[in-house]
Amino acid sequence: MILTITMNPSIDISYPLDKLVIDRVNRVSNISKTAGGKGLNVTRVLHQLNEPVKASGLLGGNFGQYIRKRLDEESMKHDFSEISSETRNSIAILHEGNQTEILENGPEINEKELNTFFETYKRLLQEVDIVTISGSLPKGVKRDYYSILIEEANRQKVKTLLDTSGETLTKSIQDNSKPDLIKPNEEEISQVLGQKVETIVELQKALKNDLFDGIEWIVVSLGENGALVKHKNNIYKVDVPNIEAVNPVGSGDSILAGLAYGISNGKTPEETMKIGMVTGMLNAMNQKTGHIDIRYFDELFTQILVDKIDNE
Repeated sequence: MILTITMNPSIDISYPLDKLVIDRVNRVSNISKTAGGKGLNVTRVLHQLNEPVKASGLLGGNFGQYIRKRLDEESMKHDFSEISSETRNSIAILHEGNQTEILENGPEINEKELNTFFETYKRLLQEVDIVTISGSLPKGVKRDYYSILIEEANRQKVKTLLDTSGETLTKSIQDNSKPDLIKPNEEEISQVLGQKVETIVELQKALKNDLFDGIEWIVVSLGENGALVKHKNNIYKVDVPNIEAVNPVGSGDSILAGLAYGISNGKTPEETMKIGMVTGMLNAMNQKTGHIDIRYFDELFTQILVDKIDNE
């Protein structure tokens, strides 16, 4: 089983508009509300792959109850810790081919609530072989908190797949307890290393930096250009076919779900990379965030090319 952690979940609200008119009333008829947050997108895709999965993290208030209800309606297992503050909303306005996001910071977590969650987390780790940790940390939680979760997972011999950014990512990979996988983009690689990384050659060199020692997988998504992946001592370029992207939101989370699925099921590194790319593309082809149409899986899988470009 796979455990997904979402420390700062949200109700994801999508407002599609033909045109966003500033300083005017914009009326929306086709509103979408989903149980959201990066980790819950991972959960949903794994569930659609028929992979045993359970979601956990922090939920509070009426919005937290709404998320629990939606997860129940989708038959997704969950075990969240209760907090006193209200879970947040995240709003995406889809207009004229653009996406404008309005994201609430979310609730502030106190020490007692965090300790209660950690006890839940330790218990849930006993049931799983992989844990994915996704997204931002809420207020009141120190930026190095994911290092604590990774350390406990390592202690219990559970693989950790981490998808976060900024200071939280930097602190997580500087600690002695390393995650098994990270999924930064080019900008996040640049931030972590403190130097601009723009070309494939520069990125390939960056992945060999000592800072990443001890991390088995580094997966850098390049959008329509596929991905650059470092697995152990090998670096691969993954090329993907052209697709008609309908809604790219959540594609990174879907990639992580595919990678978790591949690793959990003992797939080869090449197969695991392909599965991750397929689930990412299937999400982009779907109007709903964190949703895939499994009927097109095999067709896309056969079109992905994995080329080993460097062997240290």
